[in-house]
Amino acid sequence: MTVNQFSLALVMTLLTGLASCAREQQNGIEEHAREETKPATPLDELSTATFASGCFWCVEAIFESVRGVEEAVSGYAGGPEENPTYEEVSRGATGHTEAVKVYYDSSVVDYPTLLRVYYGSHDPTTVDGQAPDFGRQYRSAIYTANDREFDLARAFRDSLDASGAWSRPIVTEIEPLATFWEAEEYHQDFERRNPDHPYIRKVSIPRLQRFMESFPEVLKEVHATSGEKE
Repeated sequence: MTVNQFSLALVMTLLTGLASCAREQQNGIEEHAREETKPATPLDELSTATFASGCFWCVEAIFESVRGVEEAVSGYAGGPEENPTYEEVSRGATGHTEAVKVYYDSSVVDYPTLLRVYYGSHDPTTVDGQAPDFGRQYRSAIYTANDREFDLARAFRDSLDASGAWSRPIVTEIEPLATFWEAEEYHQDFERRNPDHPYIRKVSIPRLQRFMESFPEVLKEVHATSGEKE
């Protein structure tokens, strides 16, 4: 997707007058436990990466469409407060951002590819938000697990910024991950479990579809062949 195409998509989203992820969260939610789907490899044997780029419902669904990603977990990162809740984070009462921890098989997909997925699925030039969600809790941020990830993430961001791919400066924050707090159970796999939720239909699914159309080479086979979610 070109910068102009992405910008047009953002404008169209804004023009629809959509409610934000936070304001919609109480409407049409199915309150049930996460379906037990065991990953091919135990999570503690997988590599992890943590990203934030707006509402975590959207970000989780995007990464779970990528080949080699076994699981993506919604949560909170980047703030000093302990045990943050969705109510606190979504109204900007903490320093946290909505984030997603990605568990992936590094023999199938590497960290630089996940960085491509990250930057290819949101506008990293938007300060404190992704339409239609705005505030520090929706900022663009990468939380790194070690020095290697930090160096790779910073080099990738700086190279992309210098390339002129975006007409405005990239504002993605990069910092070491202190603590990742897993979000409440009903947020996990939210898009898959709530396909008829207004926000999911109007924001999350179109964002996922735009990503899949732009990056077919990184998709799991079920997504690449049918466009349907697992």
